[in-house]
Parts: sequence; C-alpha cells; structure tokens
Amino acid sequence: MKTKTHPEYFPEAKVTCVCGRSFVVGSTQKDLHVEICSACHPFYTGNDKLLDTAGRVEKFKQRTAFAKATSVKRAAAKVTKEKNATTKAEEGK
Repeated sequence: MKTKTHPEYFPEAKVTCVCGRSFVVGSTQKDLHVEICSACHPFYTGNDKLLDTAGRVEKFKQRTAFAKATSVKRAAAKVTKEKNATTKAEEGK
C-alpha cells in the first residue's frame, strides 16, 4: 500500500451542535460543527420547526413580477425602435 494517501484519522473528534450538545466520534477532522443533531432534530424530539416558506414564496413572486415587467419594457422598446426605423425609412424615400 502507498503511504501518506489517506487523511489523518482522529478517533476522538469533538462534534458540537448549534443547540449546545457535544459528543465524540471518529473523523478525519478534529472538530466538527453541525446545525442539527439527534437531540434537536424534529424526527427524534417530536417538535416541529417552522420553515420560512412564506418568505421563499414572496421572493419567487417578486422575481417573476420583475421578470414580467422587464420583458414588457423590452417589448415596448422594441416596438418603439421598429416604429422609429420605419419612420426614418419612409422619410428617406
């Protein structure tokens, strides 16, 4: 086997959760920081955490409204440009 191909293994790596719980596992990193663990996960605790889905929906609606307004402005600008080009072409005849 080749030497020095695998990362260093830490048999007592410390895992720290946002909820404050910490425990020891084996890992290739000395310290791990996680957002959710078995002590605070809704599946294990039975508590539901509300997600900000309303904010996501409103952001999506804002983006679609902006895209629609932009496409209307571009279409109007295109029509105006075509009218100006036709007017100039008629004046030149």
